[in-house]
Amino acid sequence: MGEVIVLTGIMAAGKSTVAQLIAESLPRAAHVRGDVFRRMVVSGRADPAPGTPDAAVRDQLDLRYRLSARTADEYAAAGFTAVVQDIILGADLPAYLGRLRTRPRYLVVLAPAPSAVAVRDRERAKTGYAGGWTPEILDGELRATPRLGRWLDTTGQTAAETARAILADLPAARVD
Repeated sequence: MGEVIVLTGIMAAGKSTVAQLIAESLPRAAHVRGDVFRRMVVSGRADPAPGTPDAAVRDQLDLRYRLSARTADEYAAAGFTAVVQDIILGADLPAYLGRLRTRPRYLVVLAPAPSAVAVRDRERAKTGYAGGWTPEILDGELRATPRLGRWLDTTGQTAAETARAILADLPAARVD
């Protein structure tokens, strides 16, 4: 059996890059990108907006989380470390962890300052902040998330430094 490492945080916190670096440093690993499951919806996709609860958004978010958790479990059952990265905040985080059958499970929350996230977002090819979202709004949701796993303020770190820090003390992130 493999294991599952979940990385979460707000948009532009470094989740994708850090998850990829972690997966590349392990002998058998798969990078499970949660956003892939959102992008698979070709028509009828409902994207979240700040402060607007919507049943279609909730249903699609739940589907996305179910699919990524099952995918992670399947990779782990095949002997891989599944490195999952997605935006999983608030009550969704403990629910997501509850969906994972694999043990051990690790959770790392990347929590850089919103000002650093804004700079990172401007410096990358894609932008995550549209439709009313700002780093400050999403950071507020992050800070209301249950304090599970290992939280890292990565404001002053490169992605490589963050990946090394996570791997150097992975037991600190264990959630079971």
